[in-house]
Amino acid sequence: MDHFHYVDGVLHAEDTAIPVIARAVGTPVYIYSAATLRRHAQVFRNALAILPSTHIAFAVKANPNLAVLRLLASEGYGADVVSAGEMDRALAAGIAAEGIVFSGVGKTADELTRALKAGIGQFNLESEEEGVELAAIAAALGLTARAALRVNPDVDAGTHAKISTGKAENKFGVAYDLAAAIYARLSALEGIEMRGLAVHIGSQLSQLQPLEDAFTKMGDLMRTIRAHGQSITHMDLGGGIGVPYRAEEVFPTPEAYAAMVARVTADWGVTLMFEPGRVIAGNAGVLVTQVVRVKEGVAAPFVIVDAAMNDLARPALYGAWHDFLAVEPTGERFTANIVGPICESSDTFAMGREIDVVKAGDLAVFRTAGAYGATMANTYNSRALVPEVMVDGARWAVVANRIDPATILAAEQVPDWLA
Repeated sequence: MDHFHYVDGVLHAEDTAIPVIARAVGTPVYIYSAATLRRHAQVFRNALAILPSTHIAFAVKANPNLAVLRLLASEGYGADVVSAGEMDRALAAGIAAEGIVFSGVGKTADELTRALKAGIGQFNLESEEEGVELAAIAAALGLTARAALRVNPDVDAGTHAKISTGKAENKFGVAYDLAAAIYARLSALEGIEMRGLAVHIGSQLSQLQPLEDAFTKMGDLMRTIRAHGQSITHMDLGGGIGVPYRAEEVFPTPEAYAAMVARVTADWGVTLMFEPGRVIAGNAGVLVTQVVRVKEGVAAPFVIVDAAMNDLARPALYGAWHDFLAVEPTGERFTANIVGPICESSDTFAMGREIDVVKAGDLAVFRTAGAYGATMANTYNSRALVPEVMVDGARWAVVANRIDPATILAAEQVPDWLA
């Protein structure tokens, strides 16, 4: 459920008409619904209440906007971060350092140092080499790093190849068969407290079975490590639950997910950690765009919009589907190609799709754009960086300004020898 709906033929975000925002801020613009974010955070948290001990850390990479993070902090969420920049955002949003989990395969020595000094709750180690480096840095600072070892269980998530992370050929984690020995060696080091294991097999999963297979393997590994005399008090099960991008798609509910986790982990005796991202933020956002013109095509007309692949990269990167709706539909439909203005053939949102009839000047939205939308935006073709707005009932505010090309240009310099 989300809070984008039509009132008297005009699409609204909660109690605010989208044309009101578009006139004030311009297009393209991301709009987030605070009510939807709250509801999704609460539904996920309530589903996990059947588990004895949990920690939920929102995957900041899905949507790092400060206002979004502040709202989720108020719902009791921690943060899963993959860079010092994301850590700084989480802290600035009011998320306690203890509630932050630092993941990612390429943490630098500087990032490890900064995170140790900030007092974050857990490092998810992606390699033995990283663990050795972290331990040395922590010992030199007179600190102890709490850490979990990320394991690659070699389970196919059954999702898009570019967002699959749990197969043997993926770059994430250590090989399952080597994990127990690595855990033992790291546990013996000064400066590090190995307290658990972590796993994340991919994003946008449509079935629970791959997750259950991965969790079952992790449980077996946990028992092996304990039998060798090491302690495990925390198990990070990652995120990955998908959301419907098309009306006909059906994905596992948080309740079904929690029931599966409860069954698999019943005898683990640990704190279970979760890193939801898309399932919280995905349907809480839309990208508003304006039609530039409709151009005649060979097989179907081209609807050229002012949003582009630099604003919403998922269709160009993954061939991803985002529903396209007119903000003030007439009831008429036609088949068209939806494209942006960037000088790339990949700047295409949909080809041969049946959509609402639109014309130059009309507003439309790409749905389910609250996750991996603005966070992946860039300034290709010297375009502005897209702004973001949050709506809460009848009130709304710009929560990220549009950064125009002139501002970006001002950050560059010509060296004296070219002047």
